Amino acid sequence: MVATMGLYAQRPMSAPKGGKAISDELIGIFFEDISSSADGGLYAELLQNGSFEYSPAERDGWGPGTAWRLIRPGHSLGTMQVRMDNPLNESNPTYMRLHTERAKEYYDYKGWKGFGLQNDGFDGISVKAGEKYDFSAFMRTIGNTKQVRIALVEPAKGWGQEPKLLADATLDVSSTSWKKYETVLVPTEDSPSAVLQVLVLTVGDLDIDQLSLMPQDTYKGHGLRKDLAQALADLHPKFMRFPGGCVVHGGGDGFWDTYRWKTTIGPKEQRKSLKNCWGYHQSLGLGYYEYFQFCEDLGMQPLPILPCGVSCQGTNGGWGMKNQAQDVVPMSEMDEWAQEALDLIEWANGDPATSKWAKMRADQGHPAPFGLKYLGLGNEEKITPEFCERFKYIYEKVTKAYPDIVIVGTAGPGSHPGNPDLENGWKLAEELGMPIIDEHYYEPNKYFLDSRQYDSYSRDRKTKVYLGEYASKDKKLIDALAEGLYLLHVERNGDVVSMTSYAPLFARKGATNWNPDLIYFDNERPFLTCSYYVQQLFGLSSGQYYYGDCVSFEGDALGIEQPQKDVHYGQSVILNVKTHKLYVKLINAGAEVKYANINLSRFPLKKNVTVTTLTGQPEQENNYDAQPIAPQQKQQKAQRKFTFSLQPYTMVMLEYQL
Repeated sequence: MVATMGLYAQRPMSAPKGGKAISDELIGIFFEDISSSADGGLYAELLQNGSFEYSPAERDGWGPGTAWRLIRPGHSLGTMQVRMDNPLNESNPTYMRLHTERAKEYYDYKGWKGFGLQNDGFDGISVKAGEKYDFSAFMRTIGNTKQVRIALVEPAKGWGQEPKLLADATLDVSSTSWKKYETVLVPTEDSPSAVLQVLVLTVGDLDIDQLSLMPQDTYKGHGLRKDLAQALADLHPKFMRFPGGCVVHGGGDGFWDTYRWKTTIGPKEQRKSLKNCWGYHQSLGLGYYEYFQFCEDLGMQPLPILPCGVSCQGTNGGWGMKNQAQDVVPMSEMDEWAQEALDLIEWANGDPATSKWAKMRADQGHPAPFGLKYLGLGNEEKITPEFCERFKYIYEKVTKAYPDIVIVGTAGPGSHPGNPDLENGWKLAEELGMPIIDEHYYEPNKYFLDSRQYDSYSRDRKTKVYLGEYASKDKKLIDALAEGLYLLHVERNGDVVSMTSYAPLFARKGATNWNPDLIYFDNERPFLTCSYYVQQLFGLSSGQYYYGDCVSFEGDALGIEQPQKDVHYGQSVILNVKTHKLYVKLINAGAEVKYANINLSRFPLKKNVTVTTLTGQPEQENNYDAQPIAPQQKQQKAQRKFTFSLQPYTMVMLEYQL
């Protein structure tokens, strides 16, 4: 009986009359490694530059020793040397040779000796008492066996002081060829600012590379920082676009810095690291395998974006040039770029028994296909004839080989009516019958308060809209409410717009390239913005049907569905037939109370309703110092017909079980 009831509850319900079918994938996330979102962020690795591959090509003054310091406690002596001969592999050719000349104990010995290196992580290493941390490194000895001490410590507080030991282990390195050595460190107490020390206790030479310190307790055991991953899970996103953004085509750097997915899979030590176009280093420990795995963990559709043989028109200051500075790959070389797309589909969806790319996926631990549905080609490229030629070349090869893959194209930068790139992007989309086109814009809150861009879009087009990057240009409550109003109009146009994602997603404290962002963070915790909570409420309330005639505001003409252009209040009623839930969302971004007359008589409401309220003063914001804005929730008796008093600068969501 219980099993029968469970099956019945999972059956989709019939939608009452009056609803408009809309996309139930409207709210997703867009992850780009900007503002140290990956290394030092979502990727849980605690050591910085563990491969010694940092370079002045990435940032002036950087090199193999960046984030490392030479240490020699207890009167020890030695030197270190950057080497590239006989490396661990060709993808990561740089390693460090440690030459230990002296590591003795003297009369003042206090437990510290040895010659080696110290890594401070990303502004310190945060560790918790009793938690387990996996240390690994590739090492080889020159000659005799070397004893190597691995220690997590709090640094000495002053001259002549000793560090405070949190955890340590000793490894005997006897191999004269590269070998991975591992141990587990368990700190005895919490520390927000620990460092890792590698101390050679035996005289002689030792080579070391690919050092790593990873917490065992990561999100679902897949190597991502738990609190940041959970913050994303709590948004209830339906898809994730990755890895960019400008990162895809190398931003302002050129083709050499293009993100190539094949270099980001397989064993971590074999991946080829890359400059990040936002001015730092990408270890690519967070690569395509991890992105796809995370999508599976959160029940999201993966939306990988691939380059298509065209550089960013903004390379090396090109934004200011007449017609801009876009470079293109010769058509004679485009097979390589098209094949990259075909191989990705095979890697994600293929059979390991018949496909070498699918076998690589299986070898990494995922024999079942990932079920790739969407594939993006290009990011914000200027829609020139050269771009169109190359895009079509890849598009036609992919759709011929894999007709079920849904291609997402690009509308170039600045996707507003009148922009030539938007017009040319749509022309290309209609010529090809492209399923989805990706539009981007960042504007002051006035745009989102006033504009209703998608009300005027044609319903006759085959191509749907993905609003892949957008945000109000500040992080105050009024900005979040403005974005919410705009999303109400997106839901109303959910037959035209199929997907949206706020951008950027993450920003690390002290390493922020762009403001505002949805989630700020440091080593200890995420800081959730007002916009985060608006996105969360929309993510929670996804559905398949929109009802525009259930809510009317006092003072409006009969039949008006708010928000209209220049109106700063609005509503949306969404039915999810799969979960049997109904959502009423109300937003007031003005200074006066608004009265909403609500009629839900056509829906079989159960006894109670959950009321979630987000409110405050318009100029308030959540930041590192204070977080005054957060949703409040309560339960109350459900009513079919009633008038709701919508307070100024407030978003309210009513959630009903049917």
